[in-house]
Parts: sequence; structure tokens; C-alpha cells
Amino acid sequence: MSISDFDLFLSSMEDVTPLKHDTIDPIANNATFALAQQEKRNAAQLRLADDENYLLTERVELLDPYAMLSYKKEGVQHGVFKNLRLAKYQLDATLDLHGQLLKNARLALFNFVNDCHQRNIRVVLIRHGIGIKNKSQPGVLKSYVNKWLKQLPCVLAYHTAQKHHGGSGATYVLIKKSDEKKHENREIHSKR
Repeated sequence: MSISDFDLFLSSMEDVTPLKHDTIDPIANNATFALAQQEKRNAAQLRLADDENYLLTERVELLDPYAMLSYKKEGVQHGVFKNLRLAKYQLDATLDLHGQLLKNARLALFNFVNDCHQRNIRVVLIRHGIGIKNKSQPGVLKSYVNKWLKQLPCVLAYHTAQKHHGGSGATYVLIKKSDEKKHENREIHSKR
């Protein structure tokens, strides 16, 4: 603006009076807003503390989409693991995680495996896919499933499924007997 434009502006604004309005004091509003935010934060922390799901979502090394998953805990007999790998056990339940968001898949897997353990379901199939539709990061869900299954104490072993059950996009999982079933077996065998 030149000086003449500024003078013109001042002269045209001489008879202007500010409007009166009834607004809420911004300081009081900020205090209420800050209190509400703190309450939300506290509630979120309580929900996290109540979350029994201990499966970690930190970054994992991505596996090749066609990689074979294979894991067995110490103490699992070779013959049992071989039968699992060759699909010689009846599949008692299946969980399909295709297309799920990571946080939803984490919760679904945790709940499914723990529920199977409590109900004494021993052999399950998890369908996770291979993720080749995601060109930038194929195999993300498969990589996390591989990590999460190792973190579940009731998982004894797992292995990539046979082709007729989904091949590289699915995994057989062997789950421990429930404590109730172990006790029942001890009772049966002690009577002999």
C-alpha cells in the first residue's frame, strides 16, 4: 500500500464502530476443552491397561509372500510336528484374516487362539493370505501372523498349509491342551 492508499483507508474507517457480540470467553473455553481432553486421555490409558492382548504391533521384518512358515516349541515331538505339517490332523476351526486391518487382525487372532485353547480345540487353520495385491509391501499380514503366533503361550507349533488348504496364504496351528483337559487325562490315566 502506498501512503495515499493508507490515508484513504483511515479516512474511510473513521465513522466505523465495532460490533457488539456475545461470545464465550476463550480462556474459559480452553480450560473446559483441556479438561475434556485430559479425561479422554485418561480413559484411553485405562482401556490400554485393561487390554489383555499382549501381541506386539511394532514393526517386523517382512517375509517373502511365498515364504514357508515353520515353528515348533521345544518338547513337541518330531512325529507330531510332521503330522501337522502334512495335514494329517483334523482341522477343528478356521480363522480368515484376509483383507483385515492389522489392528483388527491382531485382536481376531488373539481372541480366536485363546478361545480355541479354552474350548480344547487343538488344530486350527489361519488364513492370512500372501498380500501380493499390496505392491508396496507384500506379505505384511503374513509376517505379523508369524510373529504373533510365537508370542502366544498356548501355541505349540505351526506350519504353512498344504496347497489344498491355502498353501503359502494359510498356516496350520497346533494348540496346547487346556488345563481342564490335562487334568481330565491325568484322572483317566491314573485309574489304569
